[in-house]
Amino acid sequence: MSALRSLYHYLLKLPLKLLVKCKVIPDNFSDGSNINQEQPIFYVVRYQSSSDVIALQHACKKLNLPNPLKKVIINGKSFPRVFFLEKTSSVLSWKEKAKTNAIDQGLEILTEHELDSDLDAQMIPVNITWGRTPTKEKNTANVGTVIADEESPTWLRKIFIVLFAGRDTLARFSEPMSFRYMEDKHGSNEATAHKLIRIARFHFYRQTISVTGPRLMHRKQMFTAMFANPAIKKIIADEVKSKDSSEAEVKKQALAIMDEIAGDYRESMISVGARVLTWLWKRLYKSIEVSNANTVRNLAQEGHEIIYVPCHRSHMDYLLLTYIIAQEGLVTPRIAAGINLNFWPAGPIFRKAGAFFIRRSFRGNRLYSTIFREYLGLLFERGYSVKYYSEGGRSRTGRLLPPKTGMLAMTIQSLLRGIDRPLTLVPVYIGYEHVMEVGTYHKELSGSEKKSESFLGVFKAIKNLRNYGKGYVNFGEPININKFLTDEVPDWKQSINPIDPQKPKWLTPTVNLLADKVMTNINQCAALNGVSLVALILHSTDNKALSKIELESQLDFFLMLQRAAPYSAELTVPADSGAELLADVIALNKVTVNEDSFGTIISLNESDALEMRYYRNNILHTYVLHALLCRVLECNSNISTSAIIEQIQPLLSLIKSELFLWGSAQDMAVNIETSLNVLAELNIAEQRESGTWSLLEANNQRSKSRLLAECIDETIQRLAIICSLIDRLSPIDKATFEDNVVSIAKRLCVLNSISAPEFIDKKAQSLLIGTMQKLGYIGLDDDGKLVPTDTLAPLKDIILNLTDIEVQQSISR
Repeated sequence: MSALRSLYHYLLKLPLKLLVKCKVIPDNFSDGSNINQEQPIFYVVRYQSSSDVIALQHACKKLNLPNPLKKVIINGKSFPRVFFLEKTSSVLSWKEKAKTNAIDQGLEILTEHELDSDLDAQMIPVNITWGRTPTKEKNTANVGTVIADEESPTWLRKIFIVLFAGRDTLARFSEPMSFRYMEDKHGSNEATAHKLIRIARFHFYRQTISVTGPRLMHRKQMFTAMFANPAIKKIIADEVKSKDSSEAEVKKQALAIMDEIAGDYRESMISVGARVLTWLWKRLYKSIEVSNANTVRNLAQEGHEIIYVPCHRSHMDYLLLTYIIAQEGLVTPRIAAGINLNFWPAGPIFRKAGAFFIRRSFRGNRLYSTIFREYLGLLFERGYSVKYYSEGGRSRTGRLLPPKTGMLAMTIQSLLRGIDRPLTLVPVYIGYEHVMEVGTYHKELSGSEKKSESFLGVFKAIKNLRNYGKGYVNFGEPININKFLTDEVPDWKQSINPIDPQKPKWLTPTVNLLADKVMTNINQCAALNGVSLVALILHSTDNKALSKIELESQLDFFLMLQRAAPYSAELTVPADSGAELLADVIALNKVTVNEDSFGTIISLNESDALEMRYYRNNILHTYVLHALLCRVLECNSNISTSAIIEQIQPLLSLIKSELFLWGSAQDMAVNIETSLNVLAELNIAEQRESGTWSLLEANNQRSKSRLLAECIDETIQRLAIICSLIDRLSPIDKATFEDNVVSIAKRLCVLNSISAPEFIDKKAQSLLIGTMQKLGYIGLDDDGKLVPTDTLAPLKDIILNLTDIEVQQSISR
């Protein structure tokens, strides 16, 4: 029998090799560090299926794990390496499904552990998922349910599954379970074996749901459910009364709004899209680097309702993040897209890929706002993951935009409907070495009118496709909204009202806090890359130029700082050297390369400088603390650690809201001390016996710290303008003061050759002035005009001490 089975598996390999493409998701042990290859290794899979075993064999080969078709020898006894939880169903529906010997097999191995104290066999759960087709609500059965891998299939149905879904097979390896632990903790009886198998069965169920998603509702079913919603019934009745319309007319309007908003998710569109995008990414990007995806998989498996909240750099974000989520073995989310993207043919394609559309503004339109809020609540209630952009639009400067809080507010209001599962926000940093719209952004910032999206625009973008370097998708630290609300508003559950949820008084301030935390967490998981680092360094030089040798050395220095004293634990830093990064940047034509008799010069021409400023702003926040530290050391000799902290902390507090910096005052102090020690290790600074710090004189490394200090120069100048003008012009109304600040900033741009839209942006200046008010440096007199407070003078002294004398003179003149 064993020989016949081996022959059968051998003959089955060839057709399956042609029909099946298995993607391996190794979860936490891609490096094999938590698997002891010296001990016996077993696998547990859901179904006793030859196609599953062959797929498992291919997956194990990729991870250098033992062949599942080989027996395991323990103390002279032979055991099958694979546990099967269920046998396939019989084609004859009345025939009862046979049971596997998994319980007996597990009991035998547990008994061996009782006899041999050195034995510690491991069982690795491997979930083989054929395709992503979700199960569907009743009355909508079609071919999709035939190939949906939701239950133990018959051999006939398995043939169709392999034929139609074999190219989209996932093998997810989870962390191994220890037989030794189970035997020591629970004994070697049948109850322990049952427990082991029960854990594996539930584990597979959760994993399968995270891949295929919950049961799929058709659009018409959604509309029916929404018309039955108490809140929508109430708003329709209110509209009938207030507008003197018939109920039929209002329902017709409501249906039109639902039709405009609702997605029309089709798994087939996701499958086709994945193939098209795989081809596209290979053409566009050298690679797509993904970080911390396992955290999201664990959340999905634990039953969390996941809401992806990425930053918004490009229209490419919609495609890239959805593609990466699918590639990481997760169900693709329903995506909130601006109504401007609902044009032919993109609109219908996006809608079938899971997009639902939202108007730019619907203030005052109670019918639309209620329907949209309840549609979002229905998605959460049904267990669909969701993705929306809290910035409300693409960043034109490369910095994170202040968040729009409408979607977050509606998310919390959905919780107040009584949803009984945890809602968890997953911040996502998306980065590129080239953003295809960056040229358009500069035109818009220069005053050009924003062009509406169209099919012609898409065609032009496709026509101009070229090598865009690398893309980056980093998943940040999740935010459990339920826990966040409990911490901020302990009695929030008293506001739950499933029939008519109201807007509680605590909602707006709590949403604002949550929005800031989301943006901060996005910046925490930033991705450094060669283009952004070169942009940051060259923009810190006087002429935006360095010799190639100097630039490579600076790159190594900037990389070393983040490796030794990282901005955050989630930050990703390239493993390449400065020379390797620069070679890639040159290949992308991001810089100008000139040769002379002394060597190679790397510079930015006027056009390059505008474009590279965008990428500089992507990562500026990660070097703010290091830059301030070098600036303080440049301007102060023999300064104590406490004095350094006292100077840097208030400055970080001022720009914290603008750059979405993380950390408390205590965190900042710890990071400053860590960075000081790194500078000492690099022979840039030294701590004397008295405990004071100074930069080392006559040191080749001194130029590195000086250039790093220049990264923060523009921010120091903006603070100097505000501190100087408020002293001279107060009392003054806020609008006039902002105009004066912007005027001086524009003058400095001309005098110091600063080409930075954010430097003269009135909103950015207003935010900084508002922060100074909030922190008590600027107050209001009896007439409501701005005046300096007593605490401004010491802050002004710190800022002016760090400001170049030429800049101070320009401001005072």
